[in-house]
Amino acid sequence: MARLGVNIDHVATIRQARGGAEPDPVAAAAIAELAGADGITIHLREDRRHIQDRDLKLLRQTVRTKLNLEMAATDEMVFIALAVKPDMCTLVPEKRQELTTEGGLDVRLHAQALEKAISRLQDGGLAVSLFIDPDPDQIKAAHRIGADCIEIHTGAFADAAGQKAEDREIIKIENGIRLAAKIGLGVNAGHGLNYGNIKKVAALGGVEEFNIGHAIISRAVLVGLDRAVRDMVDLIKYS
Repeated sequence: MARLGVNIDHVATIRQARGGAEPDPVAAAAIAELAGADGITIHLREDRRHIQDRDLKLLRQTVRTKLNLEMAATDEMVFIALAVKPDMCTLVPEKRQELTTEGGLDVRLHAQALEKAISRLQDGGLAVSLFIDPDPDQIKAAHRIGADCIEIHTGAFADAAGQKAEDREIIKIENGIRLAAKIGLGVNAGHGLNYGNIKKVAALGGVEEFNIGHAIISRAVLVGLDRAVRDMVDLIKYS
């Protein structure tokens, strides 16, 4: 059965909106783990718009499952990751003006810089995943430069308008999962997945971990974080 990584960035977003101490992402991570999450995902952005350096350090001390750090492939972030030692580093594209990560890495275009970052992180004992679109050329490129794993960007599927478009995107994801497995890459998936569409992707099989944030935190506002996490765990488990 696929695992669930709960992204708690939006807990920090709410906190930063008022500049205070609540809600606390560290407390949210503990609740998510108790509710059945298999891991906690956070994105330490260069502009520090939500998760802060202190959050990362405290979460490394308190997370008991798996801590996945999403990060840009910059010298600053590599240095931080090597110091804090998350269980996995997921390299993602990052633009200052975007609301959220808009697409996958262009591994082919940035192969040299990504390979350098991957090598430094792996030399420090860290596993490295690349957040990429389900494109065969990008998946092969991720393998060539030494990634341990990929996270398939499911945003195009989540945003598809109409059944035909959704079917096209789910086929791309399925083919991407198969290709990655064939060449020896671990496979995670995330972005835009929610309570209405997760079962279609989970039913494909082959995904080791789903990283989901916005949908879970949005539901948590209404029903509580414990219930929101348990509901998503059940959907993944019984797909």
